[in-house]
Parts: sequence; C-alpha cells; structure tokens
Amino acid sequence: MAKPDTNPMDITAEYARNELPGPANGRQSPVRPYRTIIQDSGDPGYINRLMIATPTTGLVRIEWVQARYGQTIPVNWSFVQMNQYLNTFIPLRYQVADAQIMIVKAFIEQDMEWLLLIEHDTIMPPDALLRFNTYIREEKVPIVSGLYYTRSRPSEPLVFRGRGNSFFGDWELGDKVWCDGVPTGCLLVHGGILREMWNDSEEYAIGPHTTRRVFNTPQKAWFDPEHLQFNAQTGTSDLEWCTRIMKGNYFEKAGWHDYADKEFPFLIDTEIFCRHINPDGEMFP
Repeated sequence: MAKPDTNPMDITAEYARNELPGPANGRQSPVRPYRTIIQDSGDPGYINRLMIATPTTGLVRIEWVQARYGQTIPVNWSFVQMNQYLNTFIPLRYQVADAQIMIVKAFIEQDMEWLLLIEHDTIMPPDALLRFNTYIREEKVPIVSGLYYTRSRPSEPLVFRGRGNSFFGDWELGDKVWCDGVPTGCLLVHGGILREMWNDSEEYAIGPHTTRRVFNTPQKAWFDPEHLQFNAQTGTSDLEWCTRIMKGNYFEKAGWHDYADKEFPFLIDTEIFCRHINPDGEMFP
C-alpha cells in the first residue's frame, strides 16, 4: 500500500523507494495519470441568426405551449430563445412596452440579426417558423407580421391602414397585405431597424436595468388654452412603434431604402394565421 505522502499513481517511484520488484519483464512501466483533453475550436456555431422572444406574465395556456414548441423547425436552422417575465421588475401598466424594451436590449447586446416576437397569448400555426424562415433567407422584407384578431366579440383583424379609422378589411385569407400598422404578437423584425432606433432612443431605468425606450406606450394629457379644454391621448405600443419607424425614417437609416417612401411599408402574411387566446382557453376568432 502506498504511503500517505506518495502519489498513488506514481507506481515507479514506489518500486524504487521500497525496493519492490518491477514488472515480470524487468522494465519499469509507470501508470500514466488519467487525463481529459478538451480541444475547443473557439467556434460557437452560427447562433446569432434569430432571437425568438416572448413577453409574458409567467402564465401560459397549454395550447400556447403546444403551438410554440410543436413548431416544424426549418432544416439547418439556429436560433436563441428569450423569455422575458414582465412582472418580475416592472409596474403592471407598463408591462408590454417595458418587456419589449428589455428584449431589444438583450438583442442588441448579443448582436442578433432578426427578432421574432411571440406574445404569450398568440397561438401560431404549426408551419409559422417555416414561413418566417423564407423571409429571413430572402431578406427582402424587413418587418413581417402574422395575422391575428382582437380578443373581443366581435373579433376584428389587427390589420391597419391609417389611425382612428378602424381596421383594414379589403383582403382575403392567403393574401399578403401591406399596412402602416401591425401588432407585435407574432412579428419578425430585421435587426438593422432595431439598432438604429436603439441609437436614437433616450435612456431610462427599469428597476436596476438601464435601457433605451425603443417601444413606448403613449399616455399623455394636456390643457389647450386656446380652446379651454383638456385633451388626453392613449394607445398601444405597437402602433406607436410603427408610426415612429415611418416618421423617424428608420427604413432609410437601416439601409432598407426601397421602404423609406412606401405608404404601407409593413407586411402581414395572412397565411401565418394565428389565434388569440384568453387565460380561460377561449380563442379568437
């Protein structure tokens, strides 16, 4: 038995120290120490192609889980997933916009190319990722939305041309519809636009996190002294974001020159037909 101060693996040293007989053939044959050799090429693989992000309160329906994780995955694909749990660090009334901003912050820091937002109440069709992958490969359209409807009775399509004039309905299922406003429940965005908006956005804090206000929920009130009346404006972060892209000339800034002067620069692919689901499982439409 080896002495306490002797390396048990160094059998040759033990032979010599205690005049023990060597192997039968008379040669000293030390036992080699066990080693694990890991040789890293330094190449992490192509992982910055797409970020799939979900703003969520933390509770989702099983139907959403099945639709999200039952997707057909395109061949030779890579993506990074991010789930942003809203209620961990932000007030309830700012949930959607602040969660989207934290997602964009992670997107910028990881130097991603495309962002796919999938909200936790949007049920995608099984081939949604295949269809979005076509837009990613072709790189011809910078912003593409799936089609889905309001959670209301009657349920109305979230397809917009103009502000304050209801939804746009002159299309059929299967069409590709050009709009000036799209929702963010199932939305693909090229990173160049997000980076330009990030660079121009003001800094602010969400809890301990310093980020930039790429998305904003419009909420303002003011007094009009000329007409002696108070005015208020509210809305959703998605239409505010679309308006900012057009007015801020972000298509041109990001290199999508063909879209800079389009009246309706955002695309809704109605073949990516999503359902809107309530916490109790009711789907719309």
